[in-house]
Amino acid sequence: MAYPDPGAPAVLWRLSRGRSTAHATVFPGPRITVTWFIDSVMDRAENYDTMSLALARADEIRGTLLRQGWKDVEAS
Repeated sequence: MAYPDPGAPAVLWRLSRGRSTAHATVFPGPRITVTWFIDSVMDRAENYDTMSLALARADEIRGTLLRQGWKDVEAS
């Protein structure tokens, strides 16, 4: 069984609302970067000093979108 590379980018979550989609991707490294995409267009990118801060921020954005009516997309 192959495991993901811990140094590779990873999609944290995927959401949908109607025909629209959103997702967050984390890029590990000396400065951790989190990006958010809406309908395949980058909405924003933010850098963090620690993975825990980056993941907390991604979760905060996910929560905001869920409160706005977005729904989790099941992983395939």
